[in-house]
Amino acid sequence: MYVDTEKWQMHAWRNRTQSVILLLLMFGYAGFLGYLLWGSAGFILTVMVSIFALTISPNLPPTLLMNMYKAIVITPNQAPGLHHRLEILSHRAGLPKKPELYYFPSSALNAFAVGAKDHSAIAISDGLLNTLDSEELTSVLAHEISHIRSDDTWVMGVADLFSRITSLLSLVGQLLVLINIPLIIYTNLSINWIAIVLLIIAPSISALTQLALSRTREFDADLNAARLTGNPESLARALAKIENRHGGWFEHIFLPGRRTPEPSILRTHPATEERVRRLLSLKPKDMPQKYRTLPPLSSDYTFLNPRVNSRPRWRVNGLWY
Repeated sequence: MYVDTEKWQMHAWRNRTQSVILLLLMFGYAGFLGYLLWGSAGFILTVMVSIFALTISPNLPPTLLMNMYKAIVITPNQAPGLHHRLEILSHRAGLPKKPELYYFPSSALNAFAVGAKDHSAIAISDGLLNTLDSEELTSVLAHEISHIRSDDTWVMGVADLFSRITSLLSLVGQLLVLINIPLIIYTNLSINWIAIVLLIIAPSISALTQLALSRTREFDADLNAARLTGNPESLARALAKIENRHGGWFEHIFLPGRRTPEPSILRTHPATEERVRRLLSLKPKDMPQKYRTLPPLSSDYTFLNPRVNSRPRWRVNGLWY
């Protein structure tokens, strides 16, 4: 193992602490929204649904999400160089098993990881494969492996679940207001406008919570990815390219998903400029020489369909790719 085990353990402990905070926020805020909509019964129902979803989600196989993205497995025969690098990075990170590698047809510059250390998967988009060079792509894989090694994938799954539940409750609340507009206009029906405002801003509050909880996690994943590859500059270049395609921080926080909605791993990243600055501040002495050599990576991917040129769009399953 090439990365300090003690640092991984400290990071995992911090993640567990943040997970507890996230769970409390998720249950409390979702329950509060349920209470605003349906009273005490709504609070109990919302919390029960949240607990049920939280219990089921960690046991879902990675292939389930991959199927939702119409992702296909990338075999070692199709991309031997990519798999070889993935094997090396997984070994350096101390993963018990190399993650499965998937490709999904989307022009968005996107990559995400799902699953636990012993059963995980990484998906990379068509846009990413056709935009990043081999070193940048390797750094993105190292970033995802760092998330898997630190159990970030489960935490981010909880954050994404929290976001979806609050967004659903917000939508239900707004629909109920629209349906009752005639009663509001022609009768003396009183409306709790504070509750309405809270329902409307619920998705933004959820996004801000995700951003606050993910900031340190993302910086650590960047640093560990740089250590795994020995090349912080390549990850900095990859982040800059992704940022140029995906827009700035305002859209990510206050308009989550309006331009290029994406899995939690990208939506909750802190400011790219700060991440790039930290990566470029790493000195050569921070990157051991023996980590800097990786086998050549060919860009001839036989699994690729004709390049995806269509813009990402909403799908029936609620995903954007």
